[in-house]
Amino acid sequence: MTSRQSLRAAFYRGGTSKAVMFNAADLPAEKELRDKIFLHVMGSPDAYGRQLNGLGGGISSLSKVVILEPSKRDDADVDYTFVQIAVDEPVADYGQMCGNMSSAVGPFALEEGMVSANGESATVRIYNTNTEKILHATFPVKDGLPVEDGDFEIPGVSQTGAKVTLDFFDPGGTATGKLLPTGRAEDVLAVNDVGRFRASMVDASNPTVFIAAPDAEVSGYENPAELDASPGLAARMDKIRRAAAVAMGMVDRPEDALLSTPKVALVAPPGQFTALDGRSYRPEDHHLSVRFVSMEKFHRAVTLTGAMCVAVAARIPGTLINGLISTRNDILIGNPSGVIPVRAVVEQAPHGIKAVSATTFRTQRRIMEGRLPYPEPTEKEL
Repeated sequence: MTSRQSLRAAFYRGGTSKAVMFNAADLPAEKELRDKIFLHVMGSPDAYGRQLNGLGGGISSLSKVVILEPSKRDDADVDYTFVQIAVDEPVADYGQMCGNMSSAVGPFALEEGMVSANGESATVRIYNTNTEKILHATFPVKDGLPVEDGDFEIPGVSQTGAKVTLDFFDPGGTATGKLLPTGRAEDVLAVNDVGRFRASMVDASNPTVFIAAPDAEVSGYENPAELDASPGLAARMDKIRRAAAVAMGMVDRPEDALLSTPKVALVAPPGQFTALDGRSYRPEDHHLSVRFVSMEKFHRAVTLTGAMCVAVAARIPGTLINGLISTRNDILIGNPSGVIPVRAVVEQAPHGIKAVSATTFRTQRRIMEGRLPYPEPTEKEL
């Protein structure tokens, strides 16, 4: 790459993630060139794992890109494409959706003039191109612009903000076409060189394999640093994830599994734990404990799509999670950053169980806006 160019962008926090957000009209049309720009902007690949040479934060939740454009669909206002940027590899992964960054899509669309708002709130209809699913984002506005200040608190974010309500419709089968890819609520998953595990494999918002934490030789109440430091645990989780990808029909061979999907979630009954901010939680404060693996690291909170998959799985008879949940109200998920409420509607349809919707709540903030410089590719690189 030689001479330098620049393009418009904004830097947002959405839920417990951060991403560089682009209006598709400002990006080159060629996907290969777009991906080179995204990697350059985020500072990937970085063998040191810090992304010090870009806007990435060294972990998957802080290494993300969002592309937005007006939708041509009758049931959506905007199209939302999510790109997960690997930290230590030159990989731009389009294989999943980010639920957390979904909370910033509506406000960004309003800021960009793709939608307009009158009154005290706005609902933006969003089509996610990764999953080919519809979601609605509802948030407060003032003078036609998004409101960021508020008193709603989410685990993992130290300041409160304005509540964004996210309704995800028909979230089942986002990657496999089936809510239960194997046709069963519980399976025995055989993993080469690791063992056999009771597992529930559910595809709602993001495909996830749920494993009982004790079966993975952990309690399910540890913090991410403790889990990442557990000898051999990361390697076992990766093998479980790859075996699940084959069992769910996502790939033919374990080595072909994407880095981003499926997710692995270790689940346990509610228990005593201390969140990353030092706050203590008792068993009566939540309904179950979950520890998610994301991009080969244990997540510091819980991915929002993962939380929605938990909510849906909890309403499917026979899953590992269903056996832990007795409440019919909002489900409170204990995670390393605290407790997050989610809800889901699941019903018996003529052809099996159907996930009707999943709902959760986030906050968002526009951190920076401006122009991002990037080197223009040479003729050899094009």
